Amino acid sequence: MKTHAQAVVIGGGVIGCSILYHLTKLGWTDVVLLERDELTSGSTWHAAANIHGLHDSANISRLQHYTMNLYKELEAETGQSCGVFQPGSLYLAQTENREHQLRLQAAKARLYGMNFHEITRDEAERLHPLVNFDGIRCIMYEPDGGNVDPSGVTNAYAVGARQRGAEIYRFTPVTGTVAQPDGSWIVETPKGDIRTGWVINAAGLWGREVARLAGIEVPLQPTEHQYFVTETMPEIAAMDRRLPSVADRDGEYYLRQEGKGLLIGAYERDMRFWAEDGTPLDFAHDLFPDDLERIMENVMRAMDRVPAAAEAGVKRVINGPMIWSPDSNVILGPVPELRNYFMCGGIIPGFSQSAGMGLMVAQWIVEGEMQYDMFPWDVARFGLWANDREFVKAKVRDVYAHRFAIHYPNEERAAGRPLRTRPAYQMQREMGAVMGLNYGWEHPLWFADTPDHFDTNGFTRQNWWEGVGREARMLRDHAGIIDISNFARYRVTGAGAEEWLNAVFANRMPRAVGRSCLTPLIGKRGGIAGDATVTRLAEDEFLVISSGMAERYHSRFFAEVPLPEDTVFESVTEAMCGFNVAGPKSRTLLQRLTNASLATADFPFMRSQRITVAGIDVIALRVSFTGDLGWELHCDQKDQLALYTALLDAGRDLGAGPVGSRALMSLRVEKGYGSWSREYSPEYWPQEVGLERLVKMDKEFLNKDAVARVLENTAREMLVLMEIDADAVAASNADATGGEPIFKDGQGIGRVSSGTYGYSVGKSLALGFVKNAAPGDRVEVMILGRPHGATILHEPPFDPAGEKLRA
Repeated sequence: MKTHAQAVVIGGGVIGCSILYHLTKLGWTDVVLLERDELTSGSTWHAAANIHGLHDSANISRLQHYTMNLYKELEAETGQSCGVFQPGSLYLAQTENREHQLRLQAAKARLYGMNFHEITRDEAERLHPLVNFDGIRCIMYEPDGGNVDPSGVTNAYAVGARQRGAEIYRFTPVTGTVAQPDGSWIVETPKGDIRTGWVINAAGLWGREVARLAGIEVPLQPTEHQYFVTETMPEIAAMDRRLPSVADRDGEYYLRQEGKGLLIGAYERDMRFWAEDGTPLDFAHDLFPDDLERIMENVMRAMDRVPAAAEAGVKRVINGPMIWSPDSNVILGPVPELRNYFMCGGIIPGFSQSAGMGLMVAQWIVEGEMQYDMFPWDVARFGLWANDREFVKAKVRDVYAHRFAIHYPNEERAAGRPLRTRPAYQMQREMGAVMGLNYGWEHPLWFADTPDHFDTNGFTRQNWWEGVGREARMLRDHAGIIDISNFARYRVTGAGAEEWLNAVFANRMPRAVGRSCLTPLIGKRGGIAGDATVTRLAEDEFLVISSGMAERYHSRFFAEVPLPEDTVFESVTEAMCGFNVAGPKSRTLLQRLTNASLATADFPFMRSQRITVAGIDVIALRVSFTGDLGWELHCDQKDQLALYTALLDAGRDLGAGPVGSRALMSLRVEKGYGSWSREYSPEYWPQEVGLERLVKMDKEFLNKDAVARVLENTAREMLVLMEIDADAVAASNADATGGEPIFKDGQGIGRVSSGTYGYSVGKSLALGFVKNAAPGDRVEVMILGRPHGATILHEPPFDPAGEKLRA
């Protein structure tokens, strides 16, 4: 067995083999895969192995499309059959919301060149004569949908990797992973040790156990999952072609042809956890006892849809394990607390995503970053707080039982919450706050008239729409108080603080005490990996404020630049809270509570001071994400409730009150401000999002060479602000929310990144990326999957010159 390798992949399922294969495709041939048993052991071998291309996330759709297309190429390359069947897939909508979802996916397919389109009932009946289409509002057809052979695909990846020089050792369990001072690892096995530059944990059902060998916990939990295959059905045996699969997600089951019968599976509400305390090491090609009664309610709906299935006997039942993350997405990426340790676990639609996932892993390891922004999959989207076992179980129970439920725009699911709260949480709930989840923290989305109010969900305007409008107009007309405690905060102190921050961020750090700057953080490919406000509090002290949801993600970048010996970097996110007080009367409100002068001459825009507000020490920054006159006040967590109470009391007679994050979304889009993970991501170059002026090429900083290369290029697309036609919005009762395709003269030119109604300007607005279009051009935004006329604006509708912001 080899003693050294560039990378060691742990786990011989479909994902591990795909990662190995894609590493070799990108030129790393000195790589090894270790499998504790036989290839496909665990979850891979018994998977239903359905494949489909469309997903609500555009980037995941791209990766699924890549996966589906690769299988036949893989067969030709390796000579190993993948058992590909692509008779197509029928997607059925029984409800209006499902119809909205499918129409939006069809519009995305058109934009990205995928084949997914609406067909008539007559066409559907010709494709699948056994289906009863009564009660179906809309039918979409994906000609490339189908299924593959799990063992065939896994072995094809293995053959392809071996052909390029990779080595695979079966029956070789990993017993230890030991980090070395230089960032390499010793991977221990009974057959010998391997020293490697990278460890890749693709151990599937044993992902938790392998992670613990490196001293880390990951939020994963296995469950049971059942499907069954019928006996031969004469209706199918008489056919000379294969039937398309049926995706009736409103019915909460899946169904496709298997041999001359049908395969029917379900995600039942009465689910079962498995291996809560750890996956047995002797588990391999094992199954659980049948328990069809638990899925029978779902099965009956399938038989109503395909009546012939009710007459067929059951040939075999598969009840096997799957392993889930709290949001059912894969947990993918370098573990921020370790060097050169890559996690890839919690994969559910593995055969739709295997190639795309393998490619993303290989790109990150070989090239330093993925070509797509895959934050929805990133291990860093969960902090260490997510390892709370009860939280994980509650979330997994919810995502399993609602596997086929629609994930609506702005939807917040309650399972496992609250987990992390601030001192003002209970007061906010009593005030009617409807809470959202941001990196584990509860924060106000909007304020209803009564406590214990809940959102309705859908693609059209919901019960919160008017309430959010009241808050937005209140702030624009008077003042509003926004809880920004979920922002990430870092303190950098010491003689080398300025030097270190200049080496991390692309902008030049403020030289004078009391000044602030906005700065991008540059990714490995030259894109926008983050944005931050950096304030100089003292000669040797800085406060950095950035996206709260990206705190663990950004820690990877901070770790790349060594701290000078006399400098300390620390996260103070948990120790501090904050409020944004904004609006035309914000100065009046705050002046009632402080002796510090807030006049523009004494406290200009983009300045900071340590002041006392209502007797509480705060760091006050003259900035506002609303685009209006305003201050951010940052205080110790212990003072949050007292400060909040004082601000609300002082603003009451001014017409001011609490404002949630949904109103903030509306206000920042009215101003045309971008937000991290929507407008700012590693996929977008500085010149595409209007941040190139903040990149100072006359100094050294992280990934400067990469951004220098992209700044030499013409922008591929541009971030623009669009106004949706009022009559179209009135007819649909819906605004853009993000992800909607944009067309011009029948050609796809881009997609929406953020959408909302601008309450204070009376316009439905959308930020988005477009190519071959300019301000003044007419375009179509596919809201609810249907064209809505829109105009690209020359300037933001609110305060385009920034006069209110600087007043």
